[in-house]
Amino acid sequence: MPYPRRTFLKATAGAPIALSLHGAGSIARPRLGIVIDVAGTSTPEQTIARVHAFGFPTCQVHVGAAPPRLAGPLKDALAKYNVEATAVMTLGPGRMVWNFYEGPKTIGLVPAGTRAARIDALKRASDLAKQCGIGAVHTHCGFIPEDPSDPLYPQAVAAIKDVGNHCKQNGQTFLMETGQETPITMLRAIEGTGLDNVCVNLDTANLILYGKGEPVGAMDVLGTRVRGLHAKDGLYPTDPRELGKEVAIGKGRVNFPELVRRLRQLSYSGPITIEREISGPQQEADIRASKAYLERLIDREYA
Repeated sequence: MPYPRRTFLKATAGAPIALSLHGAGSIARPRLGIVIDVAGTSTPEQTIARVHAFGFPTCQVHVGAAPPRLAGPLKDALAKYNVEATAVMTLGPGRMVWNFYEGPKTIGLVPAGTRAARIDALKRASDLAKQCGIGAVHTHCGFIPEDPSDPLYPQAVAAIKDVGNHCKQNGQTFLMETGQETPITMLRAIEGTGLDNVCVNLDTANLILYGKGEPVGAMDVLGTRVRGLHAKDGLYPTDPRELGKEVAIGKGRVNFPELVRRLRQLSYSGPITIEREISGPQQEADIRASKAYLERLIDREYA
């Protein structure tokens, strides 16, 4: 599977949501969605049908190697079921190990050996997204060094800028997903690109799973640069080699009531995309429970 840390929702087991920020008094409600995979055995038609069946108006789409032939079927399925894809996501080729020992050498745009191929994959994803009218591309950029004098740091920033420029030419936002780096390191890298379309997909659990912080505090650092959000829960790591455990929303350390309150204070009206990294009937049950829970929080804070 191209992304072993995640089990994306498939048709056998859901676009981009508006990314704009509104002024006080005219804040649009965030719309809910789910992370889906159209790069596996299920067709875009089957997978988007499941998004519709769940009652989600939006989804983020994992597109694997982003083959151009995927554009037509994906665009048609989104239109048929009136689902909006808020972003496409790819990690690119090569081995990725989701732990603290091999992760820094294998994940994202930081490792030199796979960097060029992954930049190319992200550019293909951007071109596919343009064909489908999708306004954002996102990925994990990797374990960006905390020390800006580390030789890998400027290389990583240059790679992010390269992808960001390509997305800008396609009229898109490039979203860096939180997890492997602290929020201040992500902010430093974003500012280092000098681009206004390089922003953040805040994964609420990843900061906890990697022991890099927590999402409410991260909002203080990243603020209005957050243009996408994965609603996910988790526990802090206790094994120094392994990430923390992802759990169902409400079972982990994410303070979702405070998080949604903080989003409202920052006039956030972008996507809130549910991600549950398991498969089978329990995944579906957890997604439905998460949808109902988050709808109540949004109703309360955005009334």
